[in-house]
Amino acid sequence: MERRKFIQTSALVTASFYISRDLFAKPKGPVYGHNNMRYALDTKWGTLDSSRYPVKDCHEMVQDKHGRILLLTNETKNNILIYNKSGKLLDSWGHEFPGAHGLTLTNENGTEFLFITDTEKHQVYKTTMDGKILMTIDYPAETGVYKKKEDFVPTETAVADNGDFYIADGYGSQYVMRYDRNGKLLGFFGGRGNGDEHLDNAHGVCVDRRKGTPTLLITDRTRNCFKRFTMEGKLLEVISLPGACVCRPVIKGDHLYTAVLRSPNLDANGTGFVSILDKDNKVISNIGGTAPTYSNGQLQPMLQAEKIFVHPHDVCVDNDENLYVAQWNAGKVYPYKLRRV
Repeated sequence: MERRKFIQTSALVTASFYISRDLFAKPKGPVYGHNNMRYALDTKWGTLDSSRYPVKDCHEMVQDKHGRILLLTNETKNNILIYNKSGKLLDSWGHEFPGAHGLTLTNENGTEFLFITDTEKHQVYKTTMDGKILMTIDYPAETGVYKKKEDFVPTETAVADNGDFYIADGYGSQYVMRYDRNGKLLGFFGGRGNGDEHLDNAHGVCVDRRKGTPTLLITDRTRNCFKRFTMEGKLLEVISLPGACVCRPVIKGDHLYTAVLRSPNLDANGTGFVSILDKDNKVISNIGGTAPTYSNGQLQPMLQAEKIFVHPHDVCVDNDENLYVAQWNAGKVYPYKLRRV
């Protein structure tokens, strides 16, 4: 009898432990998103003393190999703010990038570097992790399609495994330039035009390795889609995202994440959300947006459903699969964190 009571008591204690643990793990506030990609929102995560560490537009974010979260802003008092995952400021640097827009992290034999695009200076820079400029790329006059530097307004970069890097001229003439690791121009493709091989608001570019053979995913924001190209610039696929004016594609594991600046078009102020696609590029979750719906295999138009964001501009995914969202033209707000639940 005593043994039976002990077992019953132990079972109750064990059950209460798991119940307490589950209750403790549950978010206190609302949860956003769909299917198994759902998140609790922390709007205060990145907030700092704006008199000491101001921001203008919070453009892009990356996580380095040490787990630090780097934010790029076009505030020249501190172009780079470096946080830990709890939102504590670790470091800051950068005063020379008034048009700081694109931030890409690359690893060369264990050493990390950054690529920064500047839309006001019409240049792209490769830097060390503490801000030393190692390479500067000016407007590509050798292409024959640029008459002056103002025609070149670079928004994003991507780096291939062999060190070649790609620059998306998303606010300029809409070409994507390919360079070798030393900065020699190898070719270019895209540009304005009506065919699918052309681009309009080529805001972002990344290397997609999810299917084995690397390809390029490039934003065509005005046309609500990503376009897949070979590494040499041949069009392979159009990934239609109706209603979503997407920023750059961000890949983590099998998933593709993107900030949606506005919906359903660029004329709609304050209507952004965040989309998550699976390895087959099917939308499975919209954070702050309508639930993704497919009819006869076609994604139906998406819209902002909840006023979580104003103009989300980038998504950073950390090694715990939490998200950090930087926003453009949103009242100088610091990045938000979304904890996966």
